[in-house]
Amino acid sequence: MTRVRLSVAERRGELLRAAVEQIEARGVAAVRIADVASALGVSNALVLYHFSTKEQLVAAAFRHAAEADLARLRKLLGRRTSALRRLRSAVRWYAPTGQAKGWRLWIEGWAVALREPALREVAEDLDRRWKAALAEVIAEGVAAGEFPCPDPRAAALRLTAFLDGLAVQLTSYPGSLPRARAQQWAEEALTRELGATPAHR
Repeated sequence: MTRVRLSVAERRGELLRAAVEQIEARGVAAVRIADVASALGVSNALVLYHFSTKEQLVAAAFRHAAEADLARLRKLLGRRTSALRRLRSAVRWYAPTGQAKGWRLWIEGWAVALREPALREVAEDLDRRWKAALAEVIAEGVAAGEFPCPDPRAAALRLTAFLDGLAVQLTSYPGSLPRARAQQWAEEALTRELGATPAHR
């Protein structure tokens, strides 16, 4: 079967998507250049042409996943509705019981980032931009009189720290906490941070 000739950008995108899938399936430590090449039916040399080392490929794959997550977050936070509704939608999606995928990928990434500077840079950038996006909408809500949160940046930091920890617990120990309870806790954490009225169920 003849392969369609792709542009450099298209080929890199294809390789990055395959790398993310292989990392999720095998883990960062076990995944090899050969696994990504085999998944696409291409040569190792082609992968190495675009990413000269496994470390570069892994860091680029995590950045690719991060940008996809941030694009989804910006879409949720950019809706034409109240700040509170936008924040609740973002938390429902981001929480480990929501539709956001890749928690296993990010937990793997955080662990490897302790030893890999390139991956640590990607993780720190995502973390910083994620918190900034949440803090901006929290500040909008305060300015509009929706809730009285006194420190939007600190609230965003505490909220994401709680959700990240919850994700580690649920991903590492499946069944340790009912999903409905975890979702309830996530929504309660948002309400506490904003000083908002609890949502009616």
